[in-house]
Amino acid sequence: MQVSTSAGGSVKAEAGKKHPVFPVGQMLPFVLVTVLFFLWGMSNNLTDILVQQFRKSFELSQFGAQLVQTANFFGYFCMAIPAALLMRKWGYKAGMVTGLLLFGTGMVLFWPAAVNGQYAMFLIALFTVGSGASILETAANPFIAQFGDPVTSEQRLNFSQSFNPPGTITGVLIGTYFIFSGVEPNAAQIEAMKVAGTYHAYLHGEIMRVVPTYLTFGAVVLLCAFILSRTKFPVIQSEHEGAGEDHGSFGELLKIPAIWIAVAANFCNVGAQISSWSSLIPYMKQYTAVSERTAALYLLGTLIALAAGRFVSTPLMRFVRPSLMLGVYGVMNALLMLVAVLRPGLIGAWAVVASGFFLSIMFPTIFALGLKGLGRNTKIAGSLLVMAIVGGAIFPPVLGLIAKHTGSLALGYVVPLAGFVGVALYGFYQSTQRTLLSGPAY
Repeated sequence: MQVSTSAGGSVKAEAGKKHPVFPVGQMLPFVLVTVLFFLWGMSNNLTDILVQQFRKSFELSQFGAQLVQTANFFGYFCMAIPAALLMRKWGYKAGMVTGLLLFGTGMVLFWPAAVNGQYAMFLIALFTVGSGASILETAANPFIAQFGDPVTSEQRLNFSQSFNPPGTITGVLIGTYFIFSGVEPNAAQIEAMKVAGTYHAYLHGEIMRVVPTYLTFGAVVLLCAFILSRTKFPVIQSEHEGAGEDHGSFGELLKIPAIWIAVAANFCNVGAQISSWSSLIPYMKQYTAVSERTAALYLLGTLIALAAGRFVSTPLMRFVRPSLMLGVYGVMNALLMLVAVLRPGLIGAWAVVASGFFLSIMFPTIFALGLKGLGRNTKIAGSLLVMAIVGGAIFPPVLGLIAKHTGSLALGYVVPLAGFVGVALYGFYQSTQRTLLSGPAY
């Protein structure tokens, strides 16, 4: 009886204990790593602008233009495991610096690609950028999740991820006003330019517009690599960093179904997000009379909605189980994609914009849930979750193929709809689990 009372008191004390979200006394590395979320947010949504810019500049089909996303996100697939192996030996800091160097190099490669006017060279540059971003995400997401009290890992990661939307917003604004020229000749004007022999020069000028943006961005990224290399990072004790101990194995993860279910959910999540966003400008060009720059402002709206969703939803996770919230948000986005399919035009476009709010928590919540309780296997498991970002390489061209063969971009939106159904199923499944609870069991 006495033991039972003591245990009950211990449980009550634990329940009443305040769990800090941020790492106490270690804010400098936390802030520097959070800045990385802003940087790769800029990069990922600049590719949404490039889809339309290259479609026009290289006269591509919707499928061909979506190879921009395939090249970028295939880099995530290829580099995630090498990144995990690198960090298992050298730690998170080495991974982040390496990722930034590769990330910045890929951006600098846009210059020779534009000068040569070769679409394939741009795809190589984008693959390099994606490879660097893959290493960054493989390092930064699990680092932030573990860098503090484990009880608040979802809140901490959602906070850092909250700086990703401002980065995406900045990227779209830069692309809208520095990459899009605002010159959109109609068929008659194009024919006249061809007769006058000026059409090729116009197309090459459109290609060259990407150079100043990417060179500047590349310089900033390389500067960040230098700053991070000079910053002292803490040891993550939960992974025995620096202790010379075993750091886990893929064999152990094969026996943990939860991580593979999380990988599948993240594949669906990223694929749905990238395909719905990267097709929004072409969607509006097909079904409305708006200009490229006006359509880009709708894309900007999705990012503002995402930022709002993250800042509103993260505090709610103190009261609502994150996994249950994930399931509900997945259902909401599946319904919004259905509106985009059935009501092409401004109504459908606004549905895609609204989906940004519910997308807000998906990636960080799936990531944090997938890593819970993995200890020494966290780095390797994190690499698998980053590999799942390859969904962003696969979903967009599938959407493009549907649009190419049916002539309807609206019908192509069944692809992200299916992805969000997968996310919803994962969220509701996780909310029924009682072993690795995240948030209050309401």
